[in-house]
Amino acid sequence: MTEAPRSANRQIARAAGTVMIAIVFGQIIGLLRGILVARAFPAAELDAFFAANRVSETLFNLLAAGALGSAFIPTFTSLLAKDDKNSAWKLASSLANLLVLSLGLIALLAAIFAPQIVRYGLAPGFASNPALFSLTVDLLRIQLISVVFFGVGGLIVGVLNAHQVFLIPALTPAMYQLGMIFGLLVLTPSMGIYGLAWGVVIGAVTYLLLQLPSLINQKGLYSASLGLRDALVKKVFRLMGPRVVGVAVVQLNFWVNIWLASQMAPGSVAGLQYGFSLMLMAQVVLAQSIAIAAMPTFSAQFALGKLDEMRGSISSSIRGVIFLSLPASVGLILLRKPIIITLYQRGEFDERMTSLVTWALLWYASGMIGHSVMEVLTRAFYAQHDTKTPVIVGGLAMGLNVIFSITFANLFNKIGWLPLGGLALANSLATTLEAAALFIIMRNRLKGIFETHILRGGLQSVGGVLLMSAAVLLSLHLLADSPAWLIAPIGIIAGGFVYALSLAAFRVPELNTFSETIRRRINKKRQA
Repeated sequence: MTEAPRSANRQIARAAGTVMIAIVFGQIIGLLRGILVARAFPAAELDAFFAANRVSETLFNLLAAGALGSAFIPTFTSLLAKDDKNSAWKLASSLANLLVLSLGLIALLAAIFAPQIVRYGLAPGFASNPALFSLTVDLLRIQLISVVFFGVGGLIVGVLNAHQVFLIPALTPAMYQLGMIFGLLVLTPSMGIYGLAWGVVIGAVTYLLLQLPSLINQKGLYSASLGLRDALVKKVFRLMGPRVVGVAVVQLNFWVNIWLASQMAPGSVAGLQYGFSLMLMAQVVLAQSIAIAAMPTFSAQFALGKLDEMRGSISSSIRGVIFLSLPASVGLILLRKPIIITLYQRGEFDERMTSLVTWALLWYASGMIGHSVMEVLTRAFYAQHDTKTPVIVGGLAMGLNVIFSITFANLFNKIGWLPLGGLALANSLATTLEAAALFIIMRNRLKGIFETHILRGGLQSVGGVLLMSAAVLLSLHLLADSPAWLIAPIGIIAGGFVYALSLAAFRVPELNTFSETIRRRINKKRQA
């Protein structure tokens, strides 16, 4: 690769490091929130809360995240790259205004028809329990208030990222988690689980407020116009349309999972949520930090016609997520039980809940590499202003996910396995197939993305993971009679140490880049 791609890759690496630090902080706060929630409420109430939360999550992802991920950032970044700041800020203002109106109206309608949504579309299994059904409806209505705040906040994240501001946007999820913790500790004693729902609303408000000072520092001009006749707004909607369809298909799978899990043993909805959250926690820290940092670079490279640089950046980003996600996937699989016991098994979270979450995590963790690689590839397509390809591929994959979910859940049930594991396996398999298809399409489009470079890194990672697995299994054997709180950290430390030594022995260049970045930051602090 030439010096220009290397420079772009270093920029992505530096930004990814900043994002990763903030995301790690957010995930730690989120983990604390999960621990507190798990021990505070029985399985049935957790099922109701997580099911109700899916509606507001869906609305946010359909509109705000759809515009942000696929259409807004590439268009906004292109305008900035061409020094057309007035058009860029007018576009951002128009989209913010439209988000407030559309999300507000849809949330209001969802609140009105909440009983029908729960009974027929979300969790029909709850209908046989009037108290659980009523609780789910109430929690849904409260959490819908958060949608508008999340929507505008999500758009601001895109604005700041396009200006290469990553730290504050990456810290905002922590504010959301802190809001929920506030609701849990302060409101729940008098309001029960309703206090947790109001904590979601408080978290959404702080999610937005934290970003406003950084947004003001960009000195952009706000416009009250909706921009319905603006060509750039129309362009974003054209690009956003296919992505919204794709997101709708993905969200449909979450709804199908809740729909099926609501008819399984109590705690199945919560078990899936906790299992997926643990996998996602690792995936967010390791893969999304790289993908978020890479998106503006991909967009600028494409806008300026620097496709060779883009090939190098995509290749390096994929290598990076493989180096991080493969050991995380195997580590979660091997250490899943002591991790879950250490984190959650106390209070209302009993051994039965541990078995549900452990089983779900086993199958979710197996798909972490697919989830991680897809984070990079989808953003590479969006940077090229192509939202149709990921939507078509994602639609097919998620259609398979629905079929897999029903098939595997029934199969697991027949052979005496917990059926919620089939739902997790369906997600992992469908996502892996989706990532593979996107990789092939991108490779053909760009006439290669340094596949040998990626393959070499993948083989090095596999070698390191094999040695890491031996170290983890040895620690599990030696500590078999020890408490879980001791087994989990020793297993993680032993596995991580062996994996890092393996990469050093294989002379992986990314390891040197990471070391240089740390060394430069230390030197800067010393000079300051």
